[in-house]
Amino acid sequence: MALGWKLHGDGRTLGPDDVVAPDERLSWGRTVGLGAQHVVAMFGATFVFPLVMGLNPQLAIMMSGIATICFLLIVKGKVPSYLGTSASFVGAVVAIRAQGGTSQDVTGAILVAGIVLALVGVAIHFAGSAVLHKVLPPVVTGAVVMLIGFNLAPVVANIYWPQDQWVALLVMLFTIVCAVAFRGFVSRIAVFLALIFGYVISWLFDKMFGQITSYDAGAGKVTTHFRTNFDNLAAQPWFGLPPSTTMGADGKEIVGIHAPSFSVAAILLVLPAVVALIAENTGHVKAVAEMTKTDLDPYMGRAIAADGLGTVLASSVGGSPTTTYAENIGVMAATRVYSTAAYYVAAAVAIIFGLSPKFGALVASVPGGVLGGITVVLYGMIGLLGAKIWKENGVDFGNPINLVPVAAGIVIGIGNVSLVFSDSFSLGGIALGTIVAVGAFHLARAIAPSELRERADAAGGTMISLGQREGDYGDADGIDDLYQDAPGGPDRRR
Repeated sequence: MALGWKLHGDGRTLGPDDVVAPDERLSWGRTVGLGAQHVVAMFGATFVFPLVMGLNPQLAIMMSGIATICFLLIVKGKVPSYLGTSASFVGAVVAIRAQGGTSQDVTGAILVAGIVLALVGVAIHFAGSAVLHKVLPPVVTGAVVMLIGFNLAPVVANIYWPQDQWVALLVMLFTIVCAVAFRGFVSRIAVFLALIFGYVISWLFDKMFGQITSYDAGAGKVTTHFRTNFDNLAAQPWFGLPPSTTMGADGKEIVGIHAPSFSVAAILLVLPAVVALIAENTGHVKAVAEMTKTDLDPYMGRAIAADGLGTVLASSVGGSPTTTYAENIGVMAATRVYSTAAYYVAAAVAIIFGLSPKFGALVASVPGGVLGGITVVLYGMIGLLGAKIWKENGVDFGNPINLVPVAAGIVIGIGNVSLVFSDSFSLGGIALGTIVAVGAFHLARAIAPSELRERADAAGGTMISLGQREGDYGDADGIDDLYQDAPGGPDRRR
């Protein structure tokens, strides 16, 4: 049952070895407190990524709550998880906008990707996960995740970092210190804490040094301006739906609730992100299965399909794509409370936040330098997660089947290499890199001598993906993969 929880013990006390199962709950007061922890854990990344994609963060928060409720219902409450904003689409969205694409083109492409992901989930549910592992082995999945992350490096270098390099540097260092030096919950919300730190530093710099002359993303050119600007905050009401998309006085789009439109070029740019979503969903289900000591393979397809449906629901009204969040899995590991009741509470709180235009205005006012310091860490982590997939699955790069096609795909993706078919249609960057990595790998495997194929099967033939071991919660969206166990030592996150 997705709803209806048994009370664990007296609902108030937990012994040192007690585990609260997904179908159990503590007292409602404690459950609300746990739900609040989950909100804080997902909060930073869930509204940072809409900002960098040019989408409405207030709408993203609200739709993340709705998508989470749908996810829990579809998996029948067996897979406790929160659906926050996915980072896997950021590179493609940047490419779409660079080609003149609108927010409608962006959300239309994301909606199609959500449909594809949902269909993949349905196929896995009926055909089994073996088909997935055969089509997308770890060497390919790792390559796609890597090129998605590293393709974003120019965004940091050319857009966010130059807006305020010193604030960006301080925020970057603060994020690293929070993630590494602290234990437990503080380390898991390093992005959220870095946002607060960046706001404070930017405000102090305004008071101490005055205005800064740099690139202003809002104006689209170099201007002299304050780092922080709260002019729009006071004018916004406390409660109300996210605004509809309008045009500003400067002729630029102010994104809000809107209907998507569909562009073939934009869709082709976005589709490779589906590979990354499949990988992270697979890893998260396996991580939860390890923690709860239950067999969740029968729910693998449901979880992937539910994530796809969440993305469809969110993007259909102009929201951001969704994915399961490692930060929230980390909270479960720390508390040993896997109750889905806490996730329903978190989803309800997110919906309430999404119904506050004042909150949306606050999020939209995040200074560019702050985003520069955060994204330089997050984007690099996305890329390194690809290497993490290779390492955990023992991919053999001494084998040319693995090395040669993947090398080509990664360089094409990171370098934004283009294949021009006509004046109106070309493939490049992430889309072309993914096609080459996947297609060329299977071509190389088909024509290679049998001994090379046998070596490839023996090394990295089974997909562990992002986070199969308990306590190892890989995610392209969160910061949790910054924290690795020391060799031979205990997990510092516990």
